[in-house]
Amino acid sequence: MPSLLSPCSYCLLFFYFTLLATTAVFPATSAPPQPQATISDQFLTPHNQARAAVGVGPLQWSKNLTLSASQITNAQQKAACGFANLNSSPYGANQAWASYPMGPAEAVGSWVNQGKYYNHTSNTCAQGQECGTYTQVVWRSSVAIGCAQVTCVSKAGGGAPAATLTLCVYNPHGNVQGQFPY
Repeated sequence: MPSLLSPCSYCLLFFYFTLLATTAVFPATSAPPQPQATISDQFLTPHNQARAAVGVGPLQWSKNLTLSASQITNAQQKAACGFANLNSSPYGANQAWASYPMGPAEAVGSWVNQGKYYNHTSNTCAQGQECGTYTQVVWRSSVAIGCAQVTCVSKAGGGAPAATLTLCVYNPHGNVQGQFPY
């Protein structure tokens, strides 16, 4: 009786049955899901990496400071989403604003990036640059931190991207005139 399958069809059938047998014996495995980093970890990790790089101990997360940061950012969200005036605050503070959804690590990274302009030997910042947010991140006597972020709806409408306001508060505050951060 003549075969209904060509020699090439037999190859495909062999491959198909081999694949089925292999899958049955060696089922596909997937890596266990990685736990999502908490918001506090997303803020703390880059802070503490920058601090460790200059020999400063880690910051600890403070629920009270986080509540304070949340109250401030929520108020700013209702008031055009600009930076808060924190001159009378007992805490140190860093703020970031982006015209797009910015994550916690990116906000902290923008502050840490200013460290390239900071000269520790003379405790100065390169002319025309800002270093205050970097020095607050690595300020030795600051031991506690709390942070918050809010999304600000674009008033431009038409699908314009939302902005992000980020605030971290530090206790005790840093950037004391005449003192070195570390």
